[in-house]
Amino acid sequence: MLTGKTQATTMTSVLLILACVWPASAAADGPYMATGFKVGEVTDTGAIVWTRLTLRPEPNPSDGPMVAIKYRAADEKTDRRRRTVEAVVWPEGATVADIRDAAPGMAGQVRVHYRARGASEWTITGWRDVDAERDFTAQIQLTELLSATRYEMRVESRSGESPGQMLHGRFKTAPAPNEPARVVFTVSTGQAYGDQDHEGGYYIYPAMLKLDPSFFVHTGDIVYYDRLAKTVGLARYHWQRMYSRPTNVAFHRQVASYFIKDDHDAWLNDCWPTMDDRGFMGDFTFEQGLGVFREQVPMGPGKTYRTYRWGKDLQVWMPEGRDFRSPNTMPDGPEKTIWGEQQKAWLKRTVRESDATFRLVISPTPIVGPDRDNKADNHSNRAFTHEGDEVRRFLASQKNMAVLCGDRHWQYKSIHPRTGVREYSCGPASDPHAGGWQQSDYRAGYHRFLAVRGGFLSVTIDRPAGKPTATFRYHDVHGRVRHEDVLVAE
Repeated sequence: MLTGKTQATTMTSVLLILACVWPASAAADGPYMATGFKVGEVTDTGAIVWTRLTLRPEPNPSDGPMVAIKYRAADEKTDRRRRTVEAVVWPEGATVADIRDAAPGMAGQVRVHYRARGASEWTITGWRDVDAERDFTAQIQLTELLSATRYEMRVESRSGESPGQMLHGRFKTAPAPNEPARVVFTVSTGQAYGDQDHEGGYYIYPAMLKLDPSFFVHTGDIVYYDRLAKTVGLARYHWQRMYSRPTNVAFHRQVASYFIKDDHDAWLNDCWPTMDDRGFMGDFTFEQGLGVFREQVPMGPGKTYRTYRWGKDLQVWMPEGRDFRSPNTMPDGPEKTIWGEQQKAWLKRTVRESDATFRLVISPTPIVGPDRDNKADNHSNRAFTHEGDEVRRFLASQKNMAVLCGDRHWQYKSIHPRTGVREYSCGPASDPHAGGWQQSDYRAGYHRFLAVRGGFLSVTIDRPAGKPTATFRYHDVHGRVRHEDVLVAE
C-alpha cells in the first residue's frame, strides 16, 4: 500500500489532471456540487444525470463535532443487534448539517449541457429545481442520444439568477443491439467509509479510470448504515460523506454507472422487508431506506431490477435482492424466495428472449459461492437451497452465461460442482475491508481462483480473432491484474 508522501503525490496528480481537463467554475455564494454528479442507466439512446446542490464547495472538516448513539443501559452486554436505541446524542446546537464530513444541501436549480465529442453545438436541458425533500437532489433524463458515442457534458447550477458551480465530465452510450463492439466494464462492492485506503478516498477509482471503462456497476454495500443511520437524515449523511470524497467525485464525472443495493445500503445487515429490528435502527425504517437509495443514485422511477444491452455481444441483468425476499429465518421450501416470483419470471423470460452472445447476471449476493456455513442470506447458503437450485439449473441451461457477484469481502472465481455455473466475485473496495474467509481455505470442488483482498473485477467483451470472447480480470486495488479468465463463445 502506498502511504505518506507517495500517497499525497498520487492524489495531487489526479486532482491536477482533472483541473486541467475539466475546470470547475463557482460563484462565491454557491450553490455548489460537493458531491459531484453521476450518470446512470445508460442505453444506446439515453441516460440519467443525477446531481445534488450543496451549501459549500467541500464537505465539513473531518475533525468537527460528531453525533453519538446511546443504547439502553440494559442492552450494553447483549448482542449488538439486540440493542435498542435510547437517544441520538447531538453536539450542542448541532444538526446533521454540522457534523464532520457532512455536505449540507442548498436550494437552487440545475441544468445539463451535453454534446457528442467533436460536435460544435451543445444541447441544453431546461432548468430543474433540486428537491429539498429529497436531500436537494435532481435527476435529469437525457434522450435521443447517439449510440456508441462519447459525450462531453457540463452540469450547471444557479440560485435565483446568480450562477453557481459548473462541473464538467463525460460518459459513453451503449452500442446498438446489432452492433459488434468492444465493451469494457468494471464491478465493485463493499465500500466502507472507515476502510478508505487513499488520502482522497479509494485507490480503485483512479485504477479503474486507467481502463477507460464503458460503464461501472456497484453491486451494493455502497454505504454502511448499521452503526449510525438511526434517522433518515443520518442515512443521507452516509451518501454525502462518501460521494464528496475526491476519488469518487472524479470517477463518476467520467464513467456512467449502474447501482444495485444490498443489505447495508437498504437498511442493515442481512435485512428483509418484514424484519422487526427497528429498536436497533431507531427511527429509520426499511421503507425509508428504499426511498433514500432511489434519491441518491441515478436510477429514475423504474424498477430496481433491470437489464441493459451493450451491443451484439453483451447483455447484463441486475436483480433486486432485498425488496421481495422472504425472511432469512423462514424454513426453506418452494415458497421461500430472495427474488420473488415476478422478478424470477421476468429474468427467465428476458434471458430466453435475448440474442446477445454473452449474458451476464450481476448479482448483489452470491449464487454459487462457496460461502461461510453460518451465513443464511444468499442463494449459495443452505437457507435458500430450494430457490438457489432453481436459479442455478436455469442459468446452467443457457449458453455463454455467467454470474458476477458482490457482497463477499474476498475475490474468487468458482464453478458450481453440479451445474457448472460460473461465478466471479469482485471483492471489496479496499484491502482493509477484506476478510471473512481464509486464504488457505481453497475449496477445490468450487474455487478456480481465491484472493482475500480488495480490488475490483473488469470484463472485456471483444472479437480479437473474429470470435466473441469475454475476458474476466481480477485487479488489486492499484489495478494490477492478478488473475485472468477468457471465455470463447460457444
